[in-house]
Amino acid sequence: MTMMQGLRSATLALTAVAAAGLAGPVFAQQAAPAAQTSTQEVSDSHLKAARAAIAAIRATDSYDSILPQAAQALKADLIRQNPDIEALITSTVDEKAIALAGRRTDLEREAALIYARSFSEAELNGIAGFYNSEAGKKLLSEGPVVSRELVKAVNIWQNGVARDLAKEVGAHLNQVMGAKAAEKAPAPAATPPAAKP
Repeated sequence: MTMMQGLRSATLALTAVAAAGLAGPVFAQQAAPAAQTSTQEVSDSHLKAARAAIAAIRATDSYDSILPQAAQALKADLIRQNPDIEALITSTVDEKAIALAGRRTDLEREAALIYARSFSEAELNGIAGFYNSEAGKKLLSEGPVVSRELVKAVNIWQNGVARDLAKEVGAHLNQVMGAKAAEKAPAPAATPPAAKP
């Protein structure tokens, strides 16, 4: 396989992965009501409020690794196919990835538009205000820990409720079935009176 074929193959594979990962949000956006605010209808102050809310809740932070992961995957694929030019592949992919890093602002702009279409400017200011407060910052930092602890508590509660439900249902069924069995059992034969001597 030539270098160009390998590059085409890797590019197609990465494109397919990216398309699959982004298809859900695209289809969801298409299914949204047509009455949503268009890009032209969103004021600068509304977009500013959306950007502030996004920054406050760290809405796009988890996407910071997309470009580095794509670069690593491309390097690994190309090096596997062309190990003799590993250094050239590594430097080229790194250089091109750094050049594309500026496109991160495109994602921020799209995120701001999505938030601006979903929330009023006042709501976005309220969101940013809360998440920039000490309580909001604590919710963001401690939220994952609290969620894990809550899941543990729910599991313990669920197991206890399921155990007690099974125990109580079993006891009740045994009681009802025992009473029905007693009703169906033949009455003991009457013993004749003892003869008098």
